[in-house]
Amino acid sequence: MTSPPFPPWPEVPPACGAVLLRPVRDDDAAMARELSTDPYVVSIGTLTPSADDAEALAWVRRQQQRYVDNAGFSFTIAESTTGTAVGHCGLWLKELSAGRASAGYAVTPAARGKGHATAALVALVGFAWTIEELHRIALYIEPWNIGSIRTAERAGFAAEGMLRSYQKIGGVRRDMLLYAAVRP
Repeated sequence: MTSPPFPPWPEVPPACGAVLLRPVRDDDAAMARELSTDPYVVSIGTLTPSADDAEALAWVRRQQQRYVDNAGFSFTIAESTTGTAVGHCGLWLKELSAGRASAGYAVTPAARGKGHATAALVALVGFAWTIEELHRIALYIEPWNIGSIRTAERAGFAAEGMLRSYQKIGGVRRDMLLYAAVRP
């Protein structure tokens, strides 16, 4: 199977409600430092716990490289009116040739409870469906993560089942709930 050409970066930032998704910029290191204070966020990604300025900037640079490496789209979640960075989300395309992608999202502790994660996920999915080859987007959520489950459901994802001992997080194999959205 031949891989499709990698999709272009969106000309217009994907947006929904009070947020827009924009490229990750160097000044997003402050947002990364705040995300790094959440022990769960650092356990599932490449962000250093309680990151200093250099570690946060290194994380930003890794996010900026994701598109260059054809891994997917790494976006900063920003408030539409102020441009303030409130989180991060990504659309990962390593299975694009099979019509599949996965997504992830995190909102800074100070910005939680305002609907930003749901709006960002809706915007991300709206953008995803502009990629002709894409037919399915998966989310992998730990069963205890009620906030993420609610975000997924509010954004139109459906629960498909439990993947037992699916992923190693913090050195321990974890069960993951599989949520998915399929092209309408």
